[in-house]
Amino acid sequence: MIIDMLIEQYRELFEKSVDHLEKEVATLRTGRATPALLDSITVEVYGMRQPLKSLASISVQDAKTIIVEPWDKTIIQKVDNAIRTSDLGINPVSDGVIIRLPLPELTQDRRINLIKLLHKKLEECRISFRMIREDVRSEIDKAEKRKEIGEDDRYCHQEELEKLMKDYSTKIRLIGEKKEIEINTI
Repeated sequence: MIIDMLIEQYRELFEKSVDHLEKEVATLRTGRATPALLDSITVEVYGMRQPLKSLASISVQDAKTIIVEPWDKTIIQKVDNAIRTSDLGINPVSDGVIIRLPLPELTQDRRINLIKLLHKKLEECRISFRMIREDVRSEIDKAEKRKEIGEDDRYCHQEELEKLMKDYSTKIRLIGEKKEIEINTI
């Protein structure tokens, strides 16, 4: 049925929103080194902005140090500057071949700011979900007006949509709770 296909299509949008949220949340710095912290960094090289991960190998040396090794050694200063000017709060140490990123301990103020940023990202995802829900509701109402479905079907599909919304809202909440625990872990 057309409405079932519509809900499945929108289920994909919910999934994409959750995937995007997970990537965004992964870039929030906790007390532990992870290459995902650098996913949002872009570097101005070769006449355009490029993601850092396409210009260098990124690895974790230990729990508090990330290693960045640009493949082209001539761009090491540009990579260093991009990391330095990012909002990560990390001071890179370059030896001309590799860049070490020692992660400082998170202060209580920084933890509070990270949690605020986390909550902002979670709310952006919830807003995205509400917009998707409104689009689906609108399509269901239009289908009823065109006599493609009856009133009972409309209520049934809206209940299915609300269940879907509740399931994905729970996923968002769990992602947020998990990351908040990571941020607060000393």
